[in-house]
Amino acid sequence: MIIAIDGPAASGKGTIARSLAAHFGLPHLDTGLLYRAVGAKALADHVDFEDEAALAQLAGALNLAALDPEALKSGAVGEAASRVAVLPQVRAKLLTLQQDFACQPSGAVLDGRDIGTVIAPEAEVKIFVTATPEARAERRYRELAGRGEPVTYEQVLADILRRDERDSGRASAPLIRAADAVVLDNTALGRDASIARALEIVAARTGR
Repeated sequence: MIIAIDGPAASGKGTIARSLAAHFGLPHLDTGLLYRAVGAKALADHVDFEDEAALAQLAGALNLAALDPEALKSGAVGEAASRVAVLPQVRAKLLTLQQDFACQPSGAVLDGRDIGTVIAPEAEVKIFVTATPEARAERRYRELAGRGEPVTYEQVLADILRRDERDSGRASAPLIRAADAVVLDNTALGRDASIARALEIVAARTGR
């Protein structure tokens, strides 16, 4: 069983995807970490974000086993990830890596922006997780402030809106809801209620 979880930044799709993976005993991949890793490496190596070939080279050298989620959670890395994710050469380098993960014999849970439309259009379950920009900004602000990052809510909201526009407007694999995806709007839902709703969607689609 392949479960595809898509949605904009700070929508809670990662939390839902991790919970579903644990519930069903499936491997999980946060595909956004791949772009965050490329963005972080570009920042560390002072690679020009206009140099698509150099950024694609970084993507081609990525090692899934070496990803450190905690080290990739900063706001600066998130912004860098959004910038590299619009580049077709970078996306092409990471496409096979993601598709191979999805096609494991046991199945998998993947979350990102184009799982149900590009990475695994054959997925049995597709969920599009969303919330208002204001709700997502509040969640991301609490997360970043809790780690001691000097940000304001207004800055985070502006970043969320900018990333939404970039993700939805890019020419290569834009953020769009797959036609057969179920929308899960969790603006007014807490963590547990969001997960419960996702489990209901899986059960309705698969009987599991």
